Amino acid sequence: MLILMLAILASLSFSVTSASDAHLHGRDSSAPLPNSFDYIVVGCGISGLVVSNRLSEDVSITVLCLEAGIADHYEAIIQDPVYVGADIGGIYDWDLSTVPQAQLDGATRPMPQGKVLGGGSILNAMCWNRGGQDDYNAWEALGNPGWDWAGLLPYFMKSETYTPVYSEEIAEQYSINYNPAVHGTSGPVQVSYPKFFYPQSVNFFEALNYLGVPTEFDPNEANTAGAAFVPTDLDPNNQTRSDARRTYYDPYVSRDNLYVVTGQHVTSILIEDVSNDEEATSPTSGGDSNGNGMATGGTGGLGFGVAGTSPPVEDQPSRRLARRDPSASNLRITGVEFAVSASAPRQTVYATREVIIAAGALHSAQLLQLSGIGPAPLLEQCNITVALNLPGVGNNLQDHCLVGTFYPYNNASYPMPTELTTNATYNAEAEAEYNTFKTGPWTAGSPNALAFPSLPLTSNNSDSILRDASNQDPNEYLVAGLDSTIIAGYTQQKQSLVQRLGQPTVAAYEIINNNAGSLTVAVTHPLSRGTCYINSPDPFEPPLIDPRWLYNPTDRQVLLAALLFNRRILAAPSMVELQPAQFVPPVDADLDALNQVIDNGIRTEFHPSGTCAMLPLDQGGVVDPHLRVWGTQNLRVVDAGIFPLVPAAHLQAVVYAVAEKAADIIKADNVNVQPSSAPSPSSTSVASVPSSSLLASNSSSIVSSLSPIPSISSPSSSIFISETLGDTTITISSPTTIASPPSSSLFSSQASLDSSSTPSSSLAESLSSANIPGNIAPTTFAQAALSSVPSPSQFVSSVITVESSNGLVSLISTPLVSSIVTTSSVSNTAPALSADPPAASSPAVGQESEQAAVAAFIQWLLSYYHLS
Repeated sequence: MLILMLAILASLSFSVTSASDAHLHGRDSSAPLPNSFDYIVVGCGISGLVVSNRLSEDVSITVLCLEAGIADHYEAIIQDPVYVGADIGGIYDWDLSTVPQAQLDGATRPMPQGKVLGGGSILNAMCWNRGGQDDYNAWEALGNPGWDWAGLLPYFMKSETYTPVYSEEIAEQYSINYNPAVHGTSGPVQVSYPKFFYPQSVNFFEALNYLGVPTEFDPNEANTAGAAFVPTDLDPNNQTRSDARRTYYDPYVSRDNLYVVTGQHVTSILIEDVSNDEEATSPTSGGDSNGNGMATGGTGGLGFGVAGTSPPVEDQPSRRLARRDPSASNLRITGVEFAVSASAPRQTVYATREVIIAAGALHSAQLLQLSGIGPAPLLEQCNITVALNLPGVGNNLQDHCLVGTFYPYNNASYPMPTELTTNATYNAEAEAEYNTFKTGPWTAGSPNALAFPSLPLTSNNSDSILRDASNQDPNEYLVAGLDSTIIAGYTQQKQSLVQRLGQPTVAAYEIINNNAGSLTVAVTHPLSRGTCYINSPDPFEPPLIDPRWLYNPTDRQVLLAALLFNRRILAAPSMVELQPAQFVPPVDADLDALNQVIDNGIRTEFHPSGTCAMLPLDQGGVVDPHLRVWGTQNLRVVDAGIFPLVPAAHLQAVVYAVAEKAADIIKADNVNVQPSSAPSPSSTSVASVPSSSLLASNSSSIVSSLSPIPSISSPSSSIFISETLGDTTITISSPTTIASPPSSSLFSSQASLDSSSTPSSSLAESLSSANIPGNIAPTTFAQAALSSVPSPSQFVSSVITVESSNGLVSLISTPLVSSIVTTSSVSNTAPALSADPPAASSPAVGQESEQAAVAAFIQWLLSYYHLS
């Protein structure tokens, strides 16, 4: 029944809906959501929560953060380090996939991304490192002043509270050193070390040193390529995950000016003087596959599949708006539209200062394209109005791709992490130790003993690899037909990468040691570039994700060098002691066999980035150094999508720092800037049920035009709606409680109306013509209190409040189902004011009667103040 009322009310274009699968965090969820905010942040992952937190430090500023996912429930699988990786593919994952990768084995690959309050910080492996100083100096050299290492270091420090390893003996044994000048001591994220160390990490480091690869003094000092025991986002006291939700949101949940709403999928950005496309603004009959489906892609058309061709650039249909040149544009963003699902009506909320997209590299690019900002040929092919022709949106996709290996250790004297899954007794003892003392193997789930070797120190073929890369035509391995600005930007990127990869202090790849015999290798500075494109104007259809891993042969050469170097590591004396067995790849694998291992084994390291690159406009840039989208006044992107080059790091520490810096930039840019006025909400109907049908004299005709009521899945749910129609403001508050039998439900509704209009009919008159089964028992409230204003009728078991101000009705409140339609005896005594549903002693009514009662109530609500 509640869902039916939602469908009816939303058809009247009420501005903000918080449905049963959404949740307004940190405040009374019965309070209507305001119509506008100073800032709207799209995505409540790492960057979204950081920016929302910092902007809302000013109590005079209001911030709304909208998240498509839900909030976790502090489950052990999220918080306990032993479960790292176990929740990938679960309810907190978008469950995306790539298009088929023809340059590998033709198969698709999963592309996990966090769909949850806290984003990827809920799912990731917890590693906390920053990459190399040269990574950020390269950002600045590409045209981004202030984004070098010196410009970012204060924000790396601002985000963390670093706790050194708890034991000097452990620190010396595992080469864990730190430079206090580069670490924060009062930031939100706790950064520390586990209370258990696998001794084979020492064997691994000794082997690397034996082969000439140094151990970094402090990996987050970021000036050496080599072995490193990296810290994690781990609370040193309780040894649990220190994620974005628990650090940037939970402690600040009571801020009155910070609104965080989950379960809301932003479908479009609203642009002044640009009409949104129908499929983005209207409910669709499709499912909610974006977030629960596979992006399989196709092989033709726009070339988002295996062929890798470009969007067509000629013979496209003309659009309603000419392609705007971002260098000459100054679009103003007014707000966003959002919905709880594909079939739900779109709702609108306005931004009086800025809209900040923080949805991650994949979804930020998708949202821009859906809103008419992106490559014009792509948008036209998808029948989307071109608001801004910005070719870089969705291009320049970079990712760290990895290949797993299997060299199981056979020396039983070493404790193996695999014993936690193969030895029940060992695992039970480890669990008990963790729960009691917060020590032991359960604290060491994250792979900490890593290496980031340079190419010159690990391959005798490095000069040849880099010479071939340098001689490549920049356009040779890119998607065909790209805009010239993207090619120009990639030319600069490739030149930077090739030059730096020849240096012994720059990491070419990563070795991820799991202490059980896997030395996974991953490309850290890829030359390959992929794409993330929409496939239709439907915002709930997943984007076509084509990372194009290893499309540039240099990346394959780096992985081959890494696998060959693994053999040398395993042959070092300290590793021989572990008795490894080389299964994948086999010890005698030739180059063809190694390439087969690569083609079959390539996966993402979960680091997509670069799709909204911070680059000059003439180099395919999407945002400027202030992270403002080129050609707009007040639209920014703040997530890994803005990286012009992906750094040689696990990305969470980088995203935290970027978001911290972005918040300061946004604050500074808005000093002495007055917010704009929010547009008045529109009274235009946007749902599939015409508002005129709600005025039918017989409510059964209304019921017949509505969709069937979905099953109610939770014991209680609620909806809160507020809308201004002309000179009338309506606020609906409807909590629901499941009754017995399950086929019916009891619920109450409060409707507040403020108007200068004169009522034209009473509720009794509407109900008397509605042909509703059952007894309708009107009672009369004290007429003296109402003066000459017609009184709405009161009903059995109703909660009655009718107040009068200057002769006008200002508040009406009545529970609906069991009070309007009932077979109980009539009472003329009005009960005391209460927000609770009527007692369950009244017989439950049938679904048809409930539908008719709600329809009649809405009919009356419309007609009472001439809203029809």
